[in-house]
Amino acid sequence: MPSRCYPERPVVGVGAVIYVTRAEAAAIGVDEAPARGVVLIKRRFEPLAGEWSLPGGALEVGETLEAAVAREALEETGLRVQVGAVIEVFDRIMLDPAQRVQYHFVLIDYLCRPAGGTLQHGSDAAAVTLADADRLEPFALTDKALSVIATGLSRVGEAG
Repeated sequence: MPSRCYPERPVVGVGAVIYVTRAEAAAIGVDEAPARGVVLIKRRFEPLAGEWSLPGGALEVGETLEAAVAREALEETGLRVQVGAVIEVFDRIMLDPAQRVQYHFVLIDYLCRPAGGTLQHGSDAAAVTLADADRLEPFALTDKALSVIATGLSRVGEAG
């Protein structure tokens, strides 16, 4: 696998805004849940190690985008998900102190719904939680993550 740090070319990655209602929470092993929940993971590895984020990761050769979202969600959160619509496609370019490109990802985030499993963090995540979508401040998410979550949740009703 090519290096993610100081890559020769951008790495394609996927992310999941996993929306969970209070009614769905018990089925994934969450006893007390907000009315509108979103699954967050605490990243175990760089970039952004130790920070809360959306579940996701790199696309593997021969894997479809939708399959990658489902795999990453399962690996990081223990949840099988129904992959819905694309929320947004964007670049994440991170520079080192010398202003060299240390990380360059092209990210595709999807709106997802739980389809089974039990909420529990996997090996790529240090922790997982079902956060109240209306109270995300304690998680110190990036502005981009907050924007993607807001856009995704605004489309929940559109998905039917």
